[in-house]
Amino acid sequence: MGLPRKNNLVPLAYQLKRNATKEERKLWYRFLCTYPIPFRQQKIIGIYIVDFFCNKVRLSIELDGSQHFEKEGMVKDSYRTRYLELLEIKELRFSNYDIWNNFE
Repeated sequence: MGLPRKNNLVPLAYQLKRNATKEERKLWYRFLCTYPIPFRQQKIIGIYIVDFFCNKVRLSIELDGSQHFEKEGMVKDSYRTRYLELLEIKELRFSNYDIWNNFE
């Protein structure tokens, strides 16, 4: 099994955007969609799909559910973060808990 190709990720990115989590919808509609610098939802970058991306400032925003705090999730996230760093993309991560309890 090889690495995913961009054209294989397009349907998944579309599905993730259509079926956004409650936390993703909250961040998008209450902040990012009206932010003066444009963000995109479920942006394909190489072999990954990032939750939100702003090309102008090279910033990725990720919202982490519980699976990201398990060992396997943490390992996968570290590879992803390193990949984005190699592309000079800064990654910000927030837990779903933060979206509900520390949004402001």
